[in-house]
Amino acid sequence: MENHTFHELNGDQRREFINTRLRYAAYRDAVQRNDHYRGSMGWKKIHGRDYLVRSYYGESGIRRQTSLGLRSKNTEAIKLEHDRNRSDAQQRFRELKTVMSRQGAINRALSLGRVPLVGAKIIRAIDEAGMIGRVHGAYAIYAYEAAAGVHIEPGLTATEDIDFLFDARQRLTFVEGKDASELSLRRLRQKHPGKNYQIQNRECYLFDLVKSPQAPRRTKRRDRLGTDEDLTAAVIEELAWQESAPSFEATAIDERGEACRILTIDPRVWTAHKFWLSKRKNRESAKRRNDAAQARAVGQLVAQYMQHLPYVADELRMLPKQVFNEAKPLFTEP
Repeated sequence: MENHTFHELNGDQRREFINTRLRYAAYRDAVQRNDHYRGSMGWKKIHGRDYLVRSYYGESGIRRQTSLGLRSKNTEAIKLEHDRNRSDAQQRFRELKTVMSRQGAINRALSLGRVPLVGAKIIRAIDEAGMIGRVHGAYAIYAYEAAAGVHIEPGLTATEDIDFLFDARQRLTFVEGKDASELSLRRLRQKHPGKNYQIQNRECYLFDLVKSPQAPRRTKRRDRLGTDEDLTAAVIEELAWQESAPSFEATAIDERGEACRILTIDPRVWTAHKFWLSKRKNRESAKRRNDAAQARAVGQLVAQYMQHLPYVADELRMLPKQVFNEAKPLFTEP
């Protein structure tokens, strides 16, 4: 089996990568707190009497107002606390935005940028809108290598088998999470109409939002691990494996040095799925070779740098037995 070489981050890179992750977490908290105070709170005279009114934006983006009651010591205290907290939230947001800007410059100087810029912008935009699902496909690799603290050997991209390992600049795919609201999906489709939630921007960057189909009901899950049955529903339940897989989250860094939170699936499930794809006879030959190369690289990455994620059946029961067994040899250290 082909072995892959990973470039481990040096001391300066590790330090700043950790700083980026910590500061970005603080920045995300500041963004959420600042967003909480969007809108305004003030006095409104109704029939000659002052009422405390809060204006805000609902999930649909429509501005709404609600009355908090007549002017009194209690409502005056509510407004005073709101104004103070809002001012603190805005100041904290501005401070951390400046911190992240400086951190981005450091990251660029240390060559820490990995995620293609356009893709990173899309991921952040969806994330900030509260609509992010779990990234799958090639973009998940950026999360895995970020968590491992390594960069994949650049020379791998020169071979035919690995051409697309990092050349994922023309396609970004999400699998909708179980908790995603239909309202969010409707808003996405209204803003970017397209069949099957497919969006293409001016740079011809294609973005797919994929919703897992409902698996057919069965009295027994005969095609799961721990049975002797053959794989009978792999094609139908391909996305169901990923939907049932544990989540995996990492902070990666884009080409401009800015942080990007990537939520994806467990790398063991991702690897097994990719290896399964590489064996599908009805898939294009170039894609099959690419799938196999990606599976081998991530499998080795897990074996070397993620020993807390052993490739054991008890933790991966969402995989069909045949899929699990075929991918097992990939999870060995060189």
